[in-house]
Amino acid sequence: MSEPTEVLAAAPPPPEAPETDTPPPVRRSVTARATLAGTVVSLLLVVAIVLGSRMLRDFDSALLPYAVATVFLAFGVAYRYTVWVSAPGARRLFKKGFGSFFSADNFRKAPTALPKMIATYLGFQKFLGARSRSRWAAHQLIFWGCLLAAAITFPLTWGWFTFTSSTGSGPGYEMRIWGLKVLGFDSLNILGWLMFHGLDIAAVLVIPGASYFLWRRMKDRGAMTGQRFAYDLLPLICLIVISVTGLLLTFSSIFLHGGGYEFLAILHMVSVVFTLIYIPFGKFFHIVQRPAAVGMQLFKYTARQEDQVFACKRCGEPIDTAPYVENLRGTMKDLKLGFDAWAEYCPRCKRVLRGGAYLNHVKKGFK
Repeated sequence: MSEPTEVLAAAPPPPEAPETDTPPPVRRSVTARATLAGTVVSLLLVVAIVLGSRMLRDFDSALLPYAVATVFLAFGVAYRYTVWVSAPGARRLFKKGFGSFFSADNFRKAPTALPKMIATYLGFQKFLGARSRSRWAAHQLIFWGCLLAAAITFPLTWGWFTFTSSTGSGPGYEMRIWGLKVLGFDSLNILGWLMFHGLDIAAVLVIPGASYFLWRRMKDRGAMTGQRFAYDLLPLICLIVISVTGLLLTFSSIFLHGGGYEFLAILHMVSVVFTLIYIPFGKFFHIVQRPAAVGMQLFKYTARQEDQVFACKRCGEPIDTAPYVENLRGTMKDLKLGFDAWAEYCPRCKRVLRGGAYLNHVKKGFK
């Protein structure tokens, strides 16, 4: 059993501060790699748009601002993701997460674990339900609404999906993907209504979910603490503006005979373009980080199945899986924090050890 003084003595001295007049070359290399990654991904998307729209024959020029925004989105996501995985902690999460995600050995040990975690952790986010049912419900509304909107908007914007009238004047329509007919439908039946109003359905899902979180951040003291307008409030406002203006476009075309449609279309376009460009640098970036976290959950799950549980070195209570604790210690060593041994103690014992070290080494000097 390690005593507080022994743990404190074992900790190495803090690293010396680097010279301030020497620019960090590592940071420059990370920026260069991130810029290169963003450029390559955005160029690949441009090529995919050209090829997927059959050399721009199916590309709608009216949707050009949206397509340009998606190219900037691709650059920003690739840039930010490269910077993120360059940090020691994120790099280990990325390697372990996706290593477990695509591990054939893990699939043999637990063939149903991966699809189950994708459904519960990535899709239905059951971990949020343990915190608050209302927050979980609101998050689900936003998640599925945005997913539906993205599944419709992006292919249409890129010219991959087209809807053409089979008779020239309707009501029969054909949906084509990359120029190939997928299905035909009547715009007057339920399938046709769902096809043409999918974005309206997405907006109806997003508005109550985003409004709940916006209301909570304006009223809940816990949520208000430390929140920032650009990071916490602006994304929710953007979602509400996009959804409301999208519904107003439908309202204008059906009930107002197109009155105010041009103004609403411009307002809707500006809000969508701004949000797409903002996504990589705001709170919504966690959307592209989440798959690695699913892999880490699988990494911990497979270790638990093999009874690789690490017990606290002081009280013997289980902390987490042994591979996870070892991974945490490795991350702390990479960061040169100098107290990676503390990862081997449970939270309660850490508090006891810190309190004992304070009594023996700090308060002792006041006697």
